[in-house]
Amino acid sequence: MPRGGKIVVGRTIGERREHLETANERAAAREKDKRRNRFRILTVSIAFIAFIGVLILLARIFFTPPAEPAVTTEPEPAISYEPTIEIVDSSASATGGKITSRMKSFIGMIESDLKEYGYKPVRAVIPVDSIREVDLYLEGYNGYFKTTIDRDAAVTAEDIDRMLRYLAGQGIADFEYIDVRTDGRAFWK
Repeated sequence: MPRGGKIVVGRTIGERREHLETANERAAAREKDKRRNRFRILTVSIAFIAFIGVLILLARIFFTPPAEPAVTTEPEPAISYEPTIEIVDSSASATGGKITSRMKSFIGMIESDLKEYGYKPVRAVIPVDSIREVDLYLEGYNGYFKTTIDRDAAVTAEDIDRMLRYLAGQGIADFEYIDVRTDGRAFWK
């Protein structure tokens, strides 16, 4: 026997009493292990997603071609249609005779469009008491064409061409005027 020692019932040599686990303690230990495992899986998943994100970012940095420098193009200058035909302002005495730039542009555009159809404009007359009407005279025709600057010049030139072809088909060569101011309609006298 060891010196000064006594043997105590229920104790081990290391003087610890053995502890028997109860069912509740075992269940609590299992829950603790499950929580620990879930935390590990979550931590590993987040680390894996972060790793993939870093790889994608690096791939974009190293494998994306460099951006081409931006090409600056100068806007095309607006086409200016300057009329080359004679412009007569009949209302000059009443209004002071100021032809607007819009009217000049319209006359220049319709002159250009009529030349594409094979007609040669000779002069443009702005009638008295009219601010939007332009009367056009073409070479080879006795009458004139009433037009308005509110319609597109190309459409007006097309209407003039159609009317001249229609009248030629009907055998009409002389007219006082042809009015093409209304969309979809034309009149002659």
